[in-house]
Amino acid sequence: MKCFSVSKLATRSSLRFPLFVFPNNPISPAVFAADCFPSLPSRCRRFSVYSDASKSSLGRVSLSNRDKNLSTMAGAEEFVKGNVYPNGVAVITLDRPKALNAMNLDMDIKYKQILEEWESDPKVKCVLIEGSSRRAFCAGMDIKGVVAEIQKDKSTPLVPKVFTAEYSLICKISEYRKPYISLMDGITMGFGIGLSGHGRYRVVTERTVLAMPENGIGLFPDVGFSYIAAQTPGGGSVGAYLGMTGKRISTPSDALYVGLGTHYVPSGNLGSLKEALLASTFSEDAHKDVTALLAKYSSNPESEAQLKLLLPQITSCFSADKSVKEIIEELKKHQQSSEAPVVEWANDALQGLGKGAPFSLCLTHNYFSRVASGYKHGNEFIALNGVMKTEYRIALRSSLRNDFAEGVRAVLIDKDQNPKWNPPSLDEVNPKEVEEVFEPLGPGIEELKV
Repeated sequence: MKCFSVSKLATRSSLRFPLFVFPNNPISPAVFAADCFPSLPSRCRRFSVYSDASKSSLGRVSLSNRDKNLSTMAGAEEFVKGNVYPNGVAVITLDRPKALNAMNLDMDIKYKQILEEWESDPKVKCVLIEGSSRRAFCAGMDIKGVVAEIQKDKSTPLVPKVFTAEYSLICKISEYRKPYISLMDGITMGFGIGLSGHGRYRVVTERTVLAMPENGIGLFPDVGFSYIAAQTPGGGSVGAYLGMTGKRISTPSDALYVGLGTHYVPSGNLGSLKEALLASTFSEDAHKDVTALLAKYSSNPESEAQLKLLLPQITSCFSADKSVKEIIEELKKHQQSSEAPVVEWANDALQGLGKGAPFSLCLTHNYFSRVASGYKHGNEFIALNGVMKTEYRIALRSSLRNDFAEGVRAVLIDKDQNPKWNPPSLDEVNPKEVEEVFEPLGPGIEELKV
């Protein structure tokens, strides 16, 4: 038995509109009340965003187009709030705590519009990104509203619009000229890593939880994580390990070691850091000012990075020259180690791999290996823009696969945690079909423009 090829699933023209939405993180929303910082005076200009389309598209309420438009306007200030303070500090607050600040299409678009306006505004000296809740910075991309749209119309153009908005925003963040500071306090997964991991200043706390769990719902770790992974220790092996297994990073030392964080600031000091930033007077070199301020409030983690201690084992298993099956065999050898931490790590890694769709694991390994090699030797993957162009092709085609629908069913809908992958095993994955995912999109299908 072989996995579905793109040509079997759809005609070339239908590749324009994938059948299923791509989420960046499958975490169920929860209500969280505590705010990260005390309220600050509103002596500022405000740019606010948008409406939550999912409120009217989950089957709970049926609204006319007119009512939806009114609902959009009414909710325009709810989820992405932009404030520019008198000293030139501009703050974006993700304020959707019930969904762990998950992002959707309108939020992506407005976020990018705000950044573009601030980048050309001489009054703006630096940009600070925060979540409104202690629980989460951003848990990823919203899924339910888009799934509902696709259930109504499988040819909806919403999915390519979502990918385009996400990936163009990531590229904007990566090349942003002004200081871009992310306070990654709490859950930071999927697109949350996309919003923060490509920025210049990445502040983690003891509450930060980082992960890319997409293989577990039949997709692949996107949002440019392959580019971040290529720069991790072990020639990209650590990043490949994180992407393939979905392993969560929950210590500041590991976050700094991997490079997802640049500074560790205890959560209790975030309020003081923000207040100091809002009280700063900026020189001609705002980057220098921000660097000095972060140095003042940051500290060294108390514990050593566990990923650093395990680097020899990670490199031996997750190097680019090993196939997925060889990775598994190597991990089984480490299960026989005399060192308890190594045995625990190998067991955990095998469990993580076991949750992933076989096709997704092969795709992720192939993709991450390509990007790591390209970053080292200098091809189109040496720059993030080149990575995102390829990633767009992968995302459109991966979202056509039945594995995604099944993964969402098992993890998010029925929650039986028992997906029926197709193909069901690594032996049945056709390498040719993995390679096809990387090909140009073909006539009539627009490539990503960044």
